[in-house]
Amino acid sequence: MQWVAALAEPPRVWGLPEEHAMSTRTHATPARRRIARTRDTLGRAALLTASVALAAGCTDSGAPGPSGTTPEPSGTTTAPTATATTGEPIWVTAYFMVDTRAGLRLAREKQDMLDDSVQTAVEMMIAGPLDTDYTTAWNPQTEVLSVSEEAGLITIDLSQDARTANIGSEGAALMIQQLVYTATEAAGDPTAAVDLLIDGAPAGDLWGAVTWDGPIARADPMDVRVLVQIDSPAENQVFTSPTVTISGEAAAFEANVPWTVHDASGAEVASGFTMTSEGQTFAPFSFDVDLPPGEYVVEISEDDPSGGAGGTPMTDTRTFWIH
Repeated sequence: MQWVAALAEPPRVWGLPEEHAMSTRTHATPARRRIARTRDTLGRAALLTASVALAAGCTDSGAPGPSGTTPEPSGTTTAPTATATTGEPIWVTAYFMVDTRAGLRLAREKQDMLDDSVQTAVEMMIAGPLDTDYTTAWNPQTEVLSVSEEAGLITIDLSQDARTANIGSEGAALMIQQLVYTATEAAGDPTAAVDLLIDGAPAGDLWGAVTWDGPIARADPMDVRVLVQIDSPAENQVFTSPTVTISGEAAAFEANVPWTVHDASGAEVASGFTMTSEGQTFAPFSFDVDLPPGEYVVEISEDDPSGGAGGTPMTDTRTFWIH
């Protein structure tokens, strides 16, 4: 994302950065239309709630941001039976791609949706992220035809559009893991395997680069995930309290995670270090910042004892507001 974030959500791009030879599309598609309707419905309702809360002097952090996201993603899985009827945020996680010093990696994003089914999570993955640092290579024309779940296995049936992706072997392998991580996260079972059908038949050869001919499990997260990840705040989240909790996961050298906060002008307004519960493996972190009203971007990064010899440290950012 840019340090100065626009209030309107920018058009999302189908594909990866130019160095990965991806094509682009920005038109409306089945997955985009369904997810856009969900984001718009939840966003308008939650913005009204935020306005009422502000008028009443409420200090909780339950208001959504301008793009329709809402606060407090929690945990790494979502409850399997949640619906929007309670009025509480229903967090759905999807994984996307980001370019790093180690090549393409998976980064996750949580959005408030109408339900937390595996189908919704996969459609959200196909439609694309809110965070403009992330991208997806799945053809946005793709429709989710069905999802079935049984003990230890999730079977996903996609339309023929899923066969179209202009991507190399590195990205194709990560696309498989992107779907596997997204589906197993939504199902609440990270140990489950995922089988892919296309129009009811085994996927087989895909994108001229990989083969999906049976159930596939998650790869080692150290091999496929970005090593520093912000889960809360959500992208474009609005807070009505000056104290904001930043939390997520990192596989950090000596458990050390540097962070900075910039305002809308790009000026640094806060910085520090936080610790994960364990070093050199994915472990949670959390810290609080106290800020006056305004728009901010928080960035976390890898600690870099090599002074840049190992390449540009991996980072993650989120935009948020305090009213």
